[in-house]
Amino acid sequence: MSITGTLIIQMIVFLALVGFTMKYVWPPIAAALDERAAKIADGLAAADRAKSELAAANAKVDEELAKSRNQIASLLADAERRAQGIVEDAKGRANEEAAKIVAAAKAEADQQTVQAREALREQVAALAVKGAEQILRKEVNAGVHADLLNRLKTEL
Repeated sequence: MSITGTLIIQMIVFLALVGFTMKYVWPPIAAALDERAAKIADGLAAADRAKSELAAANAKVDEELAKSRNQIASLLADAERRAQGIVEDAKGRANEEAAKIVAAAKAEADQQTVQAREALREQVAALAVKGAEQILRKEVNAGVHADLLNRLKTEL
């Protein structure tokens, strides 16, 4: 065979191979490539959606954190106001108790002063009676002169 014949036969075999490849091999490869491209496109779209959802979630988290901080600040302010109120109330009650205690102590001191004066008056009256006894050198009857002694107590 000549080179031309061989070349023609090789061309026919090549064309048959190209035809077979185009008919039976190429469509599954093209389908697999198209399917892969679709999956990649879906993956990229899903990544974009996830990215936007993440941004939205971050914004929502920031908003919730801001709300929580505001609520915590208001709760702390309320707690501080309540604590101040409780402290002021306790101070008021303590002042009232102190005033009551001081008044009771003052009343007790006044009562003890009155009792001391009474005891002193009785002692002065007894001394006056003893002094009068010694001056008069006779015994004075305390029962007879009780009215006189009571008047002397009130004058002292």
